[in-house]
Amino acid sequence: MLHPTKLGLAGGIIWAISMFICTLLAVYTGYSKEFLMLMSSIYPGYTVSLGGSIVGLIYGFFDAFIGLFLLAWLYNMFVSKE
Repeated sequence: MLHPTKLGLAGGIIWAISMFICTLLAVYTGYSKEFLMLMSSIYPGYTVSLGGSIVGLIYGFFDAFIGLFLLAWLYNMFVSKE
């Protein structure tokens, strides 16, 4: 049995920090810029900039939280039917 909220929080934190760090690296070094340009087409208002790192942090958290919450919830639904 998975705990949807806990899995969502753990994944949300990891993805939020990843978006934040990758954005800062892209601003200063250009690293992962192509990937982040793709993310800017998914997350409205996100840009590869210092301000964008905060927007990416917020979007990243909610994106991963909702996705992993639903994954754990669905997994628990299938497990309970066995």
